Amino acid sequence: MSAPGDAAIVGDDGIGRCPWGAGSELLGEYHDREWGRVLHGRDALYERISLEAFQSGLSWLIVLRKRPAFREAFAGFDPEAVARFDGTDTARLLADAGIVRNRAKIEATVANARAVLALADRGEDLDTLLWSFAPPPREQPPSGFEDVPATTPASTAMAKALRARGFRFVGPTTCYALMQATGMVDDHVAGCFRAIGAPGG
Repeated sequence: MSAPGDAAIVGDDGIGRCPWGAGSELLGEYHDREWGRVLHGRDALYERISLEAFQSGLSWLIVLRKRPAFREAFAGFDPEAVARFDGTDTARLLADAGIVRNRAKIEATVANARAVLALADRGEDLDTLLWSFAPPPREQPPSGFEDVPATTPASTAMAKALRARGFRFVGPTTCYALMQATGMVDDHVAGCFRAIGAPGG
């Protein structure tokens, strides 16, 4: 692969991508087809919250490789099903080598399913709540990842709102990663075919 003058990396296929998206075939597929694309829907967003929490402190590639096992272990990330998980399920998950076996993150995923369902009691829904923190769209792509923040005032506000509603493992950094992954912000860098203003963006 060769690096042009801007932040993207041009692969053997002649397509410029964010540097992390050129790291492997699996990352490339996720970069091209999912990351930064607008995502709506309670269950889909609950899955992303869960996976971003499991990724905390780990490589995203690890989570991507394990995503099929995560989906199987957590009932397709159906909040109504996961909310019914009990100690027996926790023990099952801790013994499942296909996922990240971290008790705090497993218990947070169950607690977050219950928090998703509890939103209805407040007259809220997860989709509307999360997207209420989306900032105005960028006008220009970041020149490189040194220009991409780890947190923003919006992600800090989102984290505060989620925690107040009983969610766990939703700090400002995790919330900003969620915002990037679900298209609330577009951080594809200059020269990437998915960047703002690019033909594939």
